[in-house]
Amino acid sequence: MVKTRFAPSPTGNLHIGGARTALFNYLFSKHKGGTFVLRIEDTDIERSKEVYVQDILQGLGWLGIDWDEGPHFQKERMDIYREHAYRLLREGCAYKCYCTPEMLEEKRKIALKEGKKPTYDRTCRDAHDRASDMPHVIRFKAPLTGEVSFNDLVRGTISFRCEELDDLVILRSDNTPTYNFTVVVDDALMGITHIIRGDDHINNTPRQILIYRALNYPLPEFAHVPLIHGKDRSRLSKRHGATSLLEYRNEGFLPEALMNYLARLGWAHGDQEIFSREGLIEMFDLPNVGKSPAIFDMDKLLWLNGHYIKTLPLEDVAERLVPFLESLGLAISNREMLVPITANLKGRARTLKEMAQMAAFFFLDDVAYEEAAKQKFLTPATKPILENFLEGFKGLRSIDEDEQKRLIENMARDYNTKLVNVIQPIRVSLCGRTVSPGIFEVIGILGRETVEKRLRRAIEAIS
Repeated sequence: MVKTRFAPSPTGNLHIGGARTALFNYLFSKHKGGTFVLRIEDTDIERSKEVYVQDILQGLGWLGIDWDEGPHFQKERMDIYREHAYRLLREGCAYKCYCTPEMLEEKRKIALKEGKKPTYDRTCRDAHDRASDMPHVIRFKAPLTGEVSFNDLVRGTISFRCEELDDLVILRSDNTPTYNFTVVVDDALMGITHIIRGDDHINNTPRQILIYRALNYPLPEFAHVPLIHGKDRSRLSKRHGATSLLEYRNEGFLPEALMNYLARLGWAHGDQEIFSREGLIEMFDLPNVGKSPAIFDMDKLLWLNGHYIKTLPLEDVAERLVPFLESLGLAISNREMLVPITANLKGRARTLKEMAQMAAFFFLDDVAYEEAAKQKFLTPATKPILENFLEGFKGLRSIDEDEQKRLIENMARDYNTKLVNVIQPIRVSLCGRTVSPGIFEVIGILGRETVEKRLRRAIEAIS
């Protein structure tokens, strides 16, 4: 059975690149009817923080990536790693290295001066053991000749000459294990069959394969996916949008849109752009992952998010809008307004945060007038228009669109002016600005009492 894993380090927030790696592992395991494991690689005690653990868990949960096993925490498995390190030592596949940091630094300088690669020169590889109480690390004994090859499910055959590989440290002098060692032990013991990760891990793979072989564990399959770049073709950074995944939630992106977008960063199914989670699970497979870096395009993400805002059920989007309205300090006293507001704004807003900002005036007791709008449309010249509209509005049998339209058209005829010259003062009175949803829809959503109150307030504000 296929078994994949996502194994982030809680030394920072979950970012776009990590989220995509998690998604690819999740989709592949679900596509194959397998299991998806979450493992937190927290052996770096100083840099690992609980706040980052929670960021990872919340980010994956919000995005809709559900794990079947875990989360496993490496810090709870230290004895397992030490046991494996000493096993390799006993079996002659590893050795104790007593070189001090100062000695290693001197070796590094000499190698660089001689134009050589600054790798460990294996001083202690064949030395006899010294007193066991002397500070030491345990190094893996890599083969000196030959090559390590593997078939990458994305890139094809990749080979490394053993001469290029050094004897890496697997257990530090403080008895803590290193990344390349713990990842092999965990993946082997957890039965991981496919390791899908960024191609910045390719150079780790031959070292890990050698450790698998030394421990006599079956090799998993490897798939290294290209990294995500910005539009300028450089590696994705904060200036491109590589913020915490939860920042996208806070900015009003929908998880459906972000999952869809991340899946298409480096993977394709023909020319299809829109995928549900179920559709992704059905269609995702590694042969369709590209070899070139994926380009992160915020404009495309915004377009996709707007598509989901327009196409998801109105009631669903309206409910998701509430926290964004509340974050603006707005009290939602009449929740029946939410669906019609959403219906009016869904074609304009690209994010829920934008929609909340557009909708704020509906929920304000005292709407604030934009200064330019006030100076142009709340003037002594427009005061009679507002007064006549208020009087006519109070006399309407209903406030449906036809009734409103008839009133405004009659006023425009009476004033011998264009409709816009009647509508804009009314719009600013009700919304505080010159741009809003259609005025008839605004009036219908606000209701008779609120419209009359706002008109009276605007009239009083005109000196």
